[in-house]
Amino acid sequence: MSDGTFVYDEDCGFCTWLADYFGQRTNLELVGFSELTDAQRERLSADYEECSHLVTDDEVYSCGAAIEQALARADVPPGSRDLFEFLRQFEDYERVREKLYWELADRRGLLGQFVSSERVGDGSGRR
Repeated sequence: MSDGTFVYDEDCGFCTWLADYFGQRTNLELVGFSELTDAQRERLSADYEECSHLVTDDEVYSCGAAIEQALARADVPPGSRDLFEFLRQFEDYERVREKLYWELADRRGLLGQFVSSERVGDGSGRR
């Protein structure tokens, strides 16, 4: 049973590596932008291709919040659920989390030179 769906840019080697990382450590279904169903796409914002998303039955997390949720489900670092819960009580946490997300996202081409995966999906949404 899936804990949700991690939606990512499968044309980005770094993004695919990150999705594979979460796929190996969680019960998240992995779905690239091009594999989204109409029903899945309807739950996302019109500019969904701007960042990653984690979609559950009840919520849609985007950008830094999606990565936070995926890290918590992967328990990276260990105890991360408690860590993120603690950090959320600080006024600036969300701003810093999103800033960090975009700093990394803007450098994904460079990061992909160090860690990268090719798209090897079978169309099932799972790697």
